[in-house]
Amino acid sequence: MTAKSPFIYRFEAGNRADAPPLLLLHGTGGDENDLLQLGAMISPGSPLLAPRGRVLESGMPRFFRRLAEGVFDEEDVRHRALELGEFVQGARSRYGIDAPLAVGYSNGANIAAALMLMDPHVLSGAILFRAMVPLTDPPDAQLDGKPVLVLSGQQDPIVPADNAAALAAMLSAAGAKVDHRILPVGHQLSQADIALGRTWIAETRNQATVS
Repeated sequence: MTAKSPFIYRFEAGNRADAPPLLLLHGTGGDENDLLQLGAMISPGSPLLAPRGRVLESGMPRFFRRLAEGVFDEEDVRHRALELGEFVQGARSRYGIDAPLAVGYSNGANIAAALMLMDPHVLSGAILFRAMVPLTDPPDAQLDGKPVLVLSGQQDPIVPADNAAALAAMLSAAGAKVDHRILPVGHQLSQADIALGRTWIAETRNQATVS
């Protein structure tokens, strides 16, 4: 952490000019170290920016408050999403990186989706592992074809299938280019998530190069 940031975070400089910066957003109870290995696996050589959520729930870091399992404090979601956006903008200036691709898991995926809807220019796109609808009444966002991969678990006991589908539809309606995959897994990450994430990033990068 630096004196200029309210977040505790890790930053690892990349070593490939064609690898997109990743904003790594952990799940409940995680921290800034949790997804570093995942980031390196799905996009080798990418700069990695990994903040720790600033909200504590029974001592466990999160990115926003919730009222119950699956019931979010949406006022706090909005505030924390904009706060995260300010952090990202500061880090971009500090480290000289492009708009990052968010890679979020569970609570981290939810704040990434909220950030895309609240402040669309901050992120270049997102991979959302086990995400839910973060805002029942989102602002009118213009996502202008930003790529988003939503990876849901068919046996996920936390994220209802219709909620994950509603999130994909919400982002699509805002103009994102959404690829929603449902895997035969639960809430935890799997090797299939890693493989799909890596392939999707490579394909997205190639498409951007061609266009």
